[in-house]
Amino acid sequence: MTEVPQPPHKRRAHTSTRDLERYAGLFAERTTVMRSSAMRDLMAVTARPEVISLAGGLPDTSTFPPERLAAQMSKIAAQSTAAALQYGPTEGFDETKDCIVEVMAAEGMLPDPDDIVVTTGGQQAIDLVTKTLVDPGDVVICEAPTYPGAVPVFCSYQADVRQVEMDGDGMRIDLLEALLAELKAEGRRPKFIYTVPSFQNPGGVTLSLERRARLVEIARRHEILVVEDNPYGMLRYEGEALPPLYQLDGGDFVIYLGTFSKILSPGIRLGWVVAPPPVLEKVVLGKGATDLCTSTLTQFFVRQYFAEGGWKRYVEDLVDLYRGRRDTMLAALAEHFPAEATWTEPEGGLFIWATLPEYIDTGDLLAKALRSDVAFVPGQAAYVDGRGKNSMRLNFSGVDDEEIREGIGRIGRVIREQVELYEALAPGSSSGAPGREAEGVTADAGREAEDVPVEDVAGNVVPLRKEANG
Repeated sequence: MTEVPQPPHKRRAHTSTRDLERYAGLFAERTTVMRSSAMRDLMAVTARPEVISLAGGLPDTSTFPPERLAAQMSKIAAQSTAAALQYGPTEGFDETKDCIVEVMAAEGMLPDPDDIVVTTGGQQAIDLVTKTLVDPGDVVICEAPTYPGAVPVFCSYQADVRQVEMDGDGMRIDLLEALLAELKAEGRRPKFIYTVPSFQNPGGVTLSLERRARLVEIARRHEILVVEDNPYGMLRYEGEALPPLYQLDGGDFVIYLGTFSKILSPGIRLGWVVAPPPVLEKVVLGKGATDLCTSTLTQFFVRQYFAEGGWKRYVEDLVDLYRGRRDTMLAALAEHFPAEATWTEPEGGLFIWATLPEYIDTGDLLAKALRSDVAFVPGQAAYVDGRGKNSMRLNFSGVDDEEIREGIGRIGRVIREQVELYEALAPGSSSGAPGREAEGVTADAGREAEDVPVEDVAGNVVPLRKEANG
């Protein structure tokens, strides 16, 4: 009998020039513009127990009762083992869609279940919509800054991404209209406008009611699709709830993306897309080619979880918990960050966007912060054009109050070292001059712009800069 040769115990490094050339010749052109996710890059580091991570958008999954999870999974095993371990329909089970309809109804929306496809998390929802609509070179419009996880998706499909600045009321609609006019003059038309209108990631600001109405009107007038990503809509800590864009539009020009990650668990990897039937048909084809179907087991878990009731009460508990952590972080920022720093004060969601003096590069700052065992997401990850170098995204939901205070304190000490170094190298400079206005999210969203108080559409007093005419 012929002896089968055994492979080497460990593969070689494949780092020689010949190795690199061999593989490089096989890569698709789009790999040259692919980007990694800033959050994914940090996962290996932040997984270390000594590191305080204010980087990832992590909900606190320790709040879910272990005995409840055990009971629900036991019931699935006892009653539905064969079905839960089998393939499912690409669009998702009808029972899962019923749960999604219930969640969306809680925010005032009434989608047709036939317009829903269940996805493997909200990230796949972004990917599938982009795959469906974007050819290389097509224009995609989004906020500046935008969700850092969307940037690698848009780049992977070789989109021409144009970003529109925000202020304390969200995306500047006047700047959006100017961009659309500029594109029209060039004979170009955007494939869609991507927005996180409620408690924006990473900015933390919320699109005002007036601007929501204007955005929907623009979509209808120009027949442009709007992709509304709404992971955080139910995590409101203060103020009046605002209608989602999907509710204002009715589903003609707004494609809605949702997820169970922030209101239940990211580990179950369940999200969804609601789209007009012609678009949904292509999204389903794309999903079938990607992974056939979303996990049957986790869909059974969601079905069981909703059947027992109480999901709204769990969300309310999360809101109470995260509200306190947001307040803890805001207090820690005021104590530890320099006077020239600005930051947003979100009414909900999971993130605060902080901006430092212009001479501080938060990419370099992160390397120093990691040596102090604390992490954040550098602001540049939320842009496609290199902006955001002096900004950072801070998450307050994933760690407790004590770690928030300690983490912000550690970052603050690293910042002070940078400020002191700058002042030593540039004597006579005014350290308070740079950084007064946040990159993309202007200072009216933070603590520095309290000199022009006005009432927003919900009757809340909010600060606005006089020149912010969007």
